[in-house]
Amino acid sequence: MTPADLDKRAELTVWPKRAPGRSARARPFATLREALAVAVQAIEAEDAQPWIITEAGDILSPGWIRANSQSHALQ
Repeated sequence: MTPADLDKRAELTVWPKRAPGRSARARPFATLREALAVAVQAIEAEDAQPWIITEAGDILSPGWIRANSQSHALQ
């Protein structure tokens, strides 16, 4: 992933970890940077598993999002 990728479109889907029926909420974002910020908030605020699909087709897992949420390269 390059810094330029942060300014491209992305879609965030937030799956609840323990909700019955496990319904997901998907939402498009103008930039990957915005999607990452909301994904980190979902992890911190609720029992959630966010997944991001980038404009290039990369799939960012909850583990990747957690591991890279403090990276200065993503801010």
